[in-house]
Amino acid sequence: MERRIRRIAVRYGLNLLKAQKPDAQVLKHGGYMLRDEETAKIVFGEKDYRFSASIEDIEDFLTRLGETGEEA
Repeated sequence: MERRIRRIAVRYGLNLLKAQKPDAQVLKHGGYMLRDEETAKIVFGEKDYRFSASIEDIEDFLTRLGETGEEA
């Protein structure tokens, strides 16, 4: 699933980042972020703390992005 999400993200000019050393909060519900390839700005997954998005959250974000036809 992660590889598929990573490929989808690339289509939108985004990089899927995964926490390398997750703390307890990240392990509980999160572990991923999306970063804009050009600007290196985090576009999703940094709401209350870094790597706050689950892989399912990322998939939902990319699905909505595809439905609207917008860029991140």
